[in-house]
Amino acid sequence: MSLAVRVIPCLDVDAGRVVKGVNFEQLRDAGDPVELARRYDAEGADELTFLDVTASSDDRSTTYDVVSRTAEEVFIPLTVGGGVRSVADVDRLLRAGADKVGINTAAIERPTLIAEVADRFGAQVLVLSVDARRTRPGTTTDSGFEVTTRGGRQGTGIDAVHWAARAAELGAGEILLNAMDADGTTQGFDLELIELVRREVTVPLVASGGAGTARHFVEAVASGADAVLAASVFHFERLRVREVKAAISDAGYPVR
Repeated sequence: MSLAVRVIPCLDVDAGRVVKGVNFEQLRDAGDPVELARRYDAEGADELTFLDVTASSDDRSTTYDVVSRTAEEVFIPLTVGGGVRSVADVDRLLRAGADKVGINTAAIERPTLIAEVADRFGAQVLVLSVDARRTRPGTTTDSGFEVTTRGGRQGTGIDAVHWAARAAELGAGEILLNAMDADGTTQGFDLELIELVRREVTVPLVASGGAGTARHFVEAVASGADAVLAASVFHFERLRVREVKAAISDAGYPVR
């Protein structure tokens, strides 16, 4: 691995506040997104990811306002996702201060959206968010993982590994791989899932879901992640960004 591993705090935002739960349920307040973004910037985070976990078109104006205020406070790349359905949505988020935009459900419903966004703004702007879980009884996929929607609660029957590979071919510049079974558990990343996707894609791969210790981040990088993302361990100060970077560096991987 030649490029520096990125450490990325994630701000899951609901109604203008950062929230965090387990498997996207039992959400609890974790603070003001602007204040947290400022803290992570000062702590040495490489990027920030901002996800509107209850996005709806009716509340979109609030989200744009929070994105703008957050972007004004930080000097590191900001990825924003949640409720992005069109090229126009991407354009508006970029104008609000986002550097990259995450797309999930809309791309599942209409895969050509990936190519449309990449053609208009460049692949480097488009992050495909893949919410993957292990298949449930009655569902079969080649990899054993399926793409989900609605915070991991609704299965699609689409093979998660195949979908990540197809999205990269269509123009996604990065894959944000969310292990929904591990989300918020602090029991570690799903290393099998990371390895399976790594074998199929050459674009940068961001591992998300399950971080609890500094060692977990190192394991994700060893399994093929180019970047590691976490929320609750940073929000509630169980770990600091610099701690995680030190662990990754001590394991022999380059960090910034």
